[in-house]
Amino acid sequence: MVDFGGWDMPLNYGSQIEEHHAVRRTAGVFDVSHMCVADTSGARSEEFLRQLLANDVARLTDAGQALYSCMLNPAGGILDDLIVYRRHAGQFRLVVNAGTRDKDLAWMRTAAGPFDVQISERSDLAMLAVQGPQARAQLAALLPAAAADAALALPGFCGTQQGEWFIARTGYTGEDGFEVMLPNGAAVELWRQLNARGVRSCGLGARDTLRLEAGMNLYGSDMTESTHPLESGLGWTIAWDPPQRQFTGRAALEPIRRSGSPRRLVGLVLDERAVMRSHQAVAVPGVGAGEITSGSFSPTMGRSIALARVPAATGATVTVDVRGKPLPARVVKPPFVRHGRVLVPLENQQQGQGAAVHE
Repeated sequence: MVDFGGWDMPLNYGSQIEEHHAVRRTAGVFDVSHMCVADTSGARSEEFLRQLLANDVARLTDAGQALYSCMLNPAGGILDDLIVYRRHAGQFRLVVNAGTRDKDLAWMRTAAGPFDVQISERSDLAMLAVQGPQARAQLAALLPAAAADAALALPGFCGTQQGEWFIARTGYTGEDGFEVMLPNGAAVELWRQLNARGVRSCGLGARDTLRLEAGMNLYGSDMTESTHPLESGLGWTIAWDPPQRQFTGRAALEPIRRSGSPRRLVGLVLDERAVMRSHQAVAVPGVGAGEITSGSFSPTMGRSIALARVPAATGATVTVDVRGKPLPARVVKPPFVRHGRVLVPLENQQQGQGAAVHE
């Protein structure tokens, strides 16, 4: 157990590598109740969120639809990343990070004041993520027939309200599955039922290697309040049209958009037997320097991978300082792995060996 955003969280339940492989090959379940779920209410909720978020909730035309967005400060820095769901007219649900909970709620409530919108933290809800190629079928087998049919029919990045449960086809692993928001008192029984069906309990360690393989940013590492989306691989999350929508941070980002960001986030693959870690220095010959923002051993690929913020002119290779030793790394475009498939070229080793690597 470790401290994570003020919560006692399991790093692993047994073998972190086996938990990782379970999600890639069958199914795993994560307790993500530390995430902050907040609901909006008020006739001007959509108008409020169109100003608050860099992505545009007007794109959500039907109940249950979701989008991923950054919430920015006026300088364009990333206060947090989140998922927002349209629930009903004037009602949205936001899921934000645990470590930024208090800051986010204060920021949103201040911004909501002029719109007469209320922000309600849903501390009565737990949240379980069931992920992997068998995840949807495993969860559906535990649901009433009507709820199972609705959940299995969900397209990607959508949710459905089923009684007190909200079931969303979202996740943080690069695999298919559900994130289920349900009453606190129902979470333990669902967890045990999933375990009984062979769904493996998974901790933070596997969650981190899975999300890194999937090329998904971690707040506080790959993006912070001092970085903006255009240098964090998140330009795709900004809705620039319509131009009259003046979301917070837009004025600061427009000049960067026009001139180009001097830095960008890239993927790195290390073919040497070593492990890249956060904050290691990256040398870009003839261009400048950068830094690893997230790095780890990839159980699926059998080697070390990383995300790094580097100069925009960075080419196909860089050098990473791994414990005082300069090692060559290949620059690739994330994601590294999605739906169990390795998406980047591998050299010198068979994919998926999961061999131990000693630092």
